[in-house]
Amino acid sequence: MPSRIAAAALTAAGTIALAGAGALAAGPAQAAPAGPQAPRAQRAAVDFTGIVALSNCSGSLVRGPRSRDADAALVLTNGHCLESGMPDAGEVVVDRRSSRTFTLLDRTGGRTLGTLRATRVEYATMTDTDVTVYRLDTTYAAIQKRYGIPALRLSTARPHDGTPIRVVSGYWRTIYGCATDATVYRLREADWTWKDSIRYKPECQTVHGTSGSPVIDARTRQVVGVNNTGNDDGERCTLNNPCEVDRAGNVTVRQGVHYGQQTYLLARCLGRGNDVVLGGTCALPRP
Repeated sequence: MPSRIAAAALTAAGTIALAGAGALAAGPAQAAPAGPQAPRAQRAAVDFTGIVALSNCSGSLVRGPRSRDADAALVLTNGHCLESGMPDAGEVVVDRRSSRTFTLLDRTGGRTLGTLRATRVEYATMTDTDVTVYRLDTTYAAIQKRYGIPALRLSTARPHDGTPIRVVSGYWRTIYGCATDATVYRLREADWTWKDSIRYKPECQTVHGTSGSPVIDARTRQVVGVNNTGNDDGERCTLNNPCEVDRAGNVTVRQGVHYGQQTYLLARCLGRGNDVVLGGTCALPRP
């Protein structure tokens, strides 16, 4: 599968996308184009606290309901943002060594605070969902002490349709504001199929490079999803052109519409020590 990853300069300050702003969609090929302009700015209640930038994607510093301050911290992004390439359909990566780095932003998104480094990929897949979780070489407490930045909390509950959300991109230092539109039974793109995807209202016109951005409930400020794709060209179920499939197998194509994956399953699978504990009550795919 061809890679569309490209280097791009980060914008200088954090912004929030306005309704109707035109942009390329953020799809699993994860193109980060060299020169698109960030949308115009306005103020938002959700800021860049806990947000990181990757070389080709966005991400966030997250913790689960059982995470402790002394635990090694976790970074959340997409499965298709994995540095070794996009996992095949059915592939699950667990406990793989990694030395990937992440740029930690300040609350405004206008300043870089430092660099965080992974020790391993805790979990990654593009089956049923599109997620990578990196384990860092430092703790939540150490990050808080050094940079004054707390981690975002993963919600253990599903987001309701109509929930006001913010999609916060560390790559572009841009915040997109809208509401969830619907929960999609199955979202199919090329070889991958995702379950119970979040469809956004049209105002969230996320662009390539926003893949891996946390989807934050604007009321609770908890992470309810991870941004991952959008239909660029109106094609049917092809790369960068996901299609919706209902329970009866009917296919719907919505050009220009964007999607994320729910993260409540990940929150419920994080055990003591921030390990992803597969099996039992954890419904994430296993290797």
